[in-house]
Amino acid sequence: MRFTKMQGLGNDYVYLDCTKDAPQNLPELAIKLSDRHFGIGSDGLICICPSERADFRMRMFNADGSEGEMCGNGIRCVGKFVYDKRLTEKTAVTIETLAGIKRLMLEVLGGKVSSVTVDMGLPKPEELREIQVGGADYLICPVSMGNPHAVTFLDRIDDIDLPSIGPGFEYHPSFPNRTNTEFIEVINPHLLKMRVWERGSGETLACGTGACAALVAAVLEGKAAQTATVRLLGGDLLIRWDEKDGHVYMTGPAVTVFEGEWKEREGL
Repeated sequence: MRFTKMQGLGNDYVYLDCTKDAPQNLPELAIKLSDRHFGIGSDGLICICPSERADFRMRMFNADGSEGEMCGNGIRCVGKFVYDKRLTEKTAVTIETLAGIKRLMLEVLGGKVSSVTVDMGLPKPEELREIQVGGADYLICPVSMGNPHAVTFLDRIDDIDLPSIGPGFEYHPSFPNRTNTEFIEVINPHLLKMRVWERGSGETLACGTGACAALVAAVLEGKAAQTATVRLLGGDLLIRWDEKDGHVYMTGPAVTVFEGEWKEREGL
């Protein structure tokens, strides 16, 4: 089975071309491939499949095998995958996801995609709520970007023990389907610093949908401009919440790390 390892700001996935056929039991395969000691190592698995509604369909599985609705960093790499591998000649591509059809604009340099802008669609923010995690109270702003997010603002995000408190947010009773959680430090209205605890994967170096949710929450709370840079552990994303159409647009890099062949070994 041929695979491609790709990353967007360090948020890394194993990619499979499933346009002709797909392996069986993708959730179990995602767990095996994602293991950083006995597998390829990744935050999850992304399969590129045929679509009757768009140019391609993306299926995204977290490292624990659960299927996610959408992945912002992952979908940018999908755009690079289909163009660089000549599955399409388009530089404006539509991708079907469980969160709807997303439109990608590809920036090509030297015949390869270097960065991608994604129309992430309309955000769906909810009312602020207060929850308790680990004996502390947090004010959160829930925002759906097709997948669930809980955004909270802190004075210093470097000081938080995310592995200790992250699961408390993910599995909080307020979120029956679990949630991704973004911890935001506002540097200025045009720069937000962010750490993320991703549902099903734990702390990752970046989360594209989370960065979009963070900007929406920051704008609603009067903490940020409509366009801002979101600085993650893996690098920067440019996020714009358009005042005219209400859509959120995300721009960032997409990188191929390596390619290889996965062979099932006895005992795995």
